Amino acid sequence: MNLSAIITALGGRHAIQQLLNVGPSAISNYLTRGHLPERAKPIIYAALTKKGYQIRADDLEILACPPATSSQPLHHDTHSGKRILLIVAGGIAAYKALETARQLQQLGAHVTGVMTDGAKQFITPLSLAALTGEKCYDSLFSLTDEAEMGHIRLARSADLVLVVPATANFMARANAGIADDLATTILLATTAKVAMAPAMNPAMWAHAATKHNFATLRQRGVHMIGPVSGDTACGEEGEGRMCEPADIAAAAMQLITPQNMTNAQDITNGRNHNKSPLAGKRIIVTSGPTIEPIDKVRFIANRSSGKQGHAIAATLAKRGADVILISGPVNEPTPDQVTMVQVTTASEMLAACKAALPAEIAICAAAVADWRVQSISDQKLKKPEDPEAGMTLALCQNPDILAHISSASNRPKLVIGFAAETKNLLQNATKKRQRKGCDWIIANQVGGDADPVFGSTLNQAMLISANGVDEWPQMQKADLAERLADHIEAEVTR
Repeated sequence: MNLSAIITALGGRHAIQQLLNVGPSAISNYLTRGHLPERAKPIIYAALTKKGYQIRADDLEILACPPATSSQPLHHDTHSGKRILLIVAGGIAAYKALETARQLQQLGAHVTGVMTDGAKQFITPLSLAALTGEKCYDSLFSLTDEAEMGHIRLARSADLVLVVPATANFMARANAGIADDLATTILLATTAKVAMAPAMNPAMWAHAATKHNFATLRQRGVHMIGPVSGDTACGEEGEGRMCEPADIAAAAMQLITPQNMTNAQDITNGRNHNKSPLAGKRIIVTSGPTIEPIDKVRFIANRSSGKQGHAIAATLAKRGADVILISGPVNEPTPDQVTMVQVTTASEMLAACKAALPAEIAICAAAVADWRVQSISDQKLKKPEDPEAGMTLALCQNPDILAHISSASNRPKLVIGFAAETKNLLQNATKKRQRKGCDWIIANQVGGDADPVFGSTLNQAMLISANGVDEWPQMQKADLAERLADHIEAEVTR
């Protein structure tokens, strides 16, 4: 069983997680063992056959890929003709670029490799050339290559320039417009789409300079694939780990596939989002929790995972919207084709929302902490020596982001809030809509042991507006995002 090929065919690790309703660690365990649990096999078989693959039922071996008329990515035997210039930068994750090249070829891409001097400390040009069947380029001053302005030819002949891994150094140089080697010169000369898969130590990823470079590159139109949280090569755990090659390959092909705005489920339902009324509209989406520090160690937060907000952002981006996703700390991967702004506190989230205005639509799905401490201690607060003694924290209210957006002078035409309630759902959510001044409230019941919402892939909600209440059954959060997007489309076309 070739699990890597199966994951790639289904659209990457995140797609198969949603399909099987499992976490990333489960996928890693499947790959380590080399097989899937029995319950998963019929689900995978059905999903692959639905995409047009011919599958051997006993071991899920892919016998044939979809025909050229399929809307799915093509196997290399069908010669899709898409050309990807794969730039490998100098980080330990460079070894994954070799597998990324192989996965891209399986999806029908023609791959040409470019390596920085740093990358050659980890892998060799010969390795990349052997895998791609093409010469690997590594010098800006090659007499033979540059006799015909090779860097311009390379930059202009690709459908996509993909950087794997995008190190902190490479992102900084790209952001500054430095062109001191072949790779960075290509970035300045290309007219093709550019995508990067960041990979670095968690502390480097969290540094303000890296965050600035990341945000600026995205604003210039560079598509970012990841990073994700997990174990890194340096032994530390946190955000900064590069996405898996199957995920990078799937995301890259989506960027250059003509049908990248339409997924298989939309085709089945007879819906085509290529001409969505949301195309080109600027939409703000907030997601995840906010974290309010108490001292250097402790903080106030909530249980929000960001799954719902990120799913909404991803769905709107697929329909062509210009999405600004403002998120607190989460473990969810950044959706493709959105502008990500990462924040920590409620005050930072409000500032980011103000900076993102004006917008035509705002969706406040973040679970903002209601309170923060009045005075943050610059040292760790020590527990009283008396075990019976309590501790009192003076709290003050955080800014009301939803109310601010709803009353702003440059207010979006449609403002949507979320209400997570443990009791009296309809009553409390209706009051919240009136109090905040927003147009819609998406209300969901939380706190239940049987059907948790926080951290789950499932959600059950109701849409409350001035026109009444629309109750939705329990569904996957991705499906709820699709339903909400359908309602938004209907609203903006009235």
